[in-house]
Amino acid sequence: MDPIYVSEFNRDVRPAAPGEFSPVSIGPIPADPPIVLAPMAGITNAPFRRLCRKFGGGLFVSEMITARALVERNGKTMRLAEFDPDESPRSLQLYGVDPYYVGEATKLLVGEDRVDHIDMNFGCPVRKVTRRGGGAAIPAKPRLLQSIVRAAVRNAGSVPITIKFRMGIEDGWMTFLEAGRIAESEGCRAVALHARTAAQLYDGEADWNAIGELKQALTSIPVFGNGDIWEAWDALRMMRTTGCDGVIVGRGCLGRPWLFADLAAVFAGRDPENPPNFGAVIETMREHAHSLCEWSGERIGIRDFRKHATWYTKGFPRSTRMRDKLIRINSLSELDSILDEGNPELHFPPRAMRVKRGKKGGRQKVMLPEGFRNDLEDATPPASEEAGDGG
Repeated sequence: MDPIYVSEFNRDVRPAAPGEFSPVSIGPIPADPPIVLAPMAGITNAPFRRLCRKFGGGLFVSEMITARALVERNGKTMRLAEFDPDESPRSLQLYGVDPYYVGEATKLLVGEDRVDHIDMNFGCPVRKVTRRGGGAAIPAKPRLLQSIVRAAVRNAGSVPITIKFRMGIEDGWMTFLEAGRIAESEGCRAVALHARTAAQLYDGEADWNAIGELKQALTSIPVFGNGDIWEAWDALRMMRTTGCDGVIVGRGCLGRPWLFADLAAVFAGRDPENPPNFGAVIETMREHAHSLCEWSGERIGIRDFRKHATWYTKGFPRSTRMRDKLIRINSLSELDSILDEGNPELHFPPRAMRVKRGKKGGRQKVMLPEGFRNDLEDATPPASEEAGDGG
């Protein structure tokens, strides 16, 4: 058997020992293994969640749904809020800046039995969102955050509410401890921290120390950590380092849904298998593309698949020319023709295990509404509910 691929970051990490990690639940929902697929706009739709569930267990969250659009029953929004008939638990991420619309959206989702779990987005760092006071800006106004969370929890009945947020706006303006305490006091059943600031976007290394600090501060609800889970071993290392109860997986699974099989293995006390060769990746790509086209029609589905195609092929030797073709595909037949040119025997090189996918690096100056800092205790909702990506 070939040696197990392990990067230098994780060369000394071993699979979980029996009983090492305590079972964790989000309200009545067990998280076993304690892994959550991060909600990512334009990515974690029903076809992608279905593919990830095929490889391993955990909690698989929908892409972000805007509360006001849901209340107004916008057609596209209602479509994005749908789940496969056999999908369980049904976990949806809700974005809202106004307690009224968040409350009404929660009533709709729960009253019509559309969800089993609602996660709320307070971490989106996109400029068009924060400049209107939404997303990652909301935790900087704790009374506003509290009123939004309260509206969701009070209208959720037995459906658990969780929230996801970042460390803060920028270095020197941290908000995560107060956000966590508000969530705990208002009845959230778990919290998740992306261990970067809004200014950091996806740049540099996540600060896992902040996850440990949050875990120490919250005593009655689980804390999930998010940031830099590129290999299954990273999840164990994060939990052992910080004491957190579970892990959120985002960019690490883009083009690599089999990461969930690796995660299941290490939490069960086994070494994961090595990454699939290119032939197996091609079959997964075809399955994913066909599923997207069945879900949204071939014209939209195949264009949506273009970004996934670049992630699936990233890291393989001599794959640049193929990616140049894949970003222009307009049909399933074009996809098949291009994939037929690939060498199915190609191995995934160990050096590519931690090649970053998805959002590019780089920092930003966080844009906030004029006068935002003047009264951080103000609980007035921002004027707009426009939202960007899942953050």
